[in-house]
Amino acid sequence: MAFAIGSGGWRIWYETAGGGNPLLLIPGQSIDHRMWDVVRPTLEERHRVVVYDNRGTGQSDRPLAPPYTMEVFAADVIAVLDAAGIDRAHIYGISMGGRIAQRLAIDHADRLGAIILGATTAGDRHGVLRSAEVDAKFRVVDPAERFRLLLEEMYTPAWQAAHPEAVEELRAAAMEPKQPELLKLHYEASQGHEAWEELPSIKAPVLVIHGTDDSVNPTANARLLADRIPGAELRLVTGARHAYHAECHPEATNVVLEFLARHPF
Repeated sequence: MAFAIGSGGWRIWYETAGGGNPLLLIPGQSIDHRMWDVVRPTLEERHRVVVYDNRGTGQSDRPLAPPYTMEVFAADVIAVLDAAGIDRAHIYGISMGGRIAQRLAIDHADRLGAIILGATTAGDRHGVLRSAEVDAKFRVVDPAERFRLLLEEMYTPAWQAAHPEAVEELRAAAMEPKQPELLKLHYEASQGHEAWEELPSIKAPVLVIHGTDDSVNPTANARLLADRIPGAELRLVTGARHAYHAECHPEATNVVLEFLARHPF
């Protein structure tokens, strides 16, 4: 079991597998590295893949202060790269993970290769907001109710019916105890992200990828991001909701791998 020492001295859990150009996977809000389990084996065939748990989740420390921010999360990522002996890595973040990836691209460009921004936004001030009904689901504390409400936003009913074992694995992960204070810290950190003014400064190759039926981060945000970042590429995954990376694997994963193959370092 490996730990980096992140911002404020807190321990950040990580592990690596595979070979090739390093690729660090950034998990989303209030979820740990297991969100990547479906796609990791395929990515590890071509890359040295790094997974980790954001502070407040999984096997990482769970401080209740200071306030969580994208800057703090990004500093934790750099600590993971340092601990793993990685000078430079591609990064792939989904949802809040994509917001962390933006902050990394802006503040730590020298440590990055290519960047994949999945199902994310530049921030609420210039983005397209999700509905109040969907947003309320992210503030539910009861694990069973939270899982039930969010599952329908992540996956289509057809995928859920075809993958009952995966749904049960997700349910087991969702039912693990999470302190309400930590859920609130993650939610507030994600909602506090604003990168619109700084996005044009990103020079790295960027792929923006998003499901066409995403109501968590409405799909219109993908075009806003791609237009704002110089040279960014845009790919929409037809019929996918927020968890496009798992539901539309391997097709969506192959899009990512093809993009990374064009930008080795």
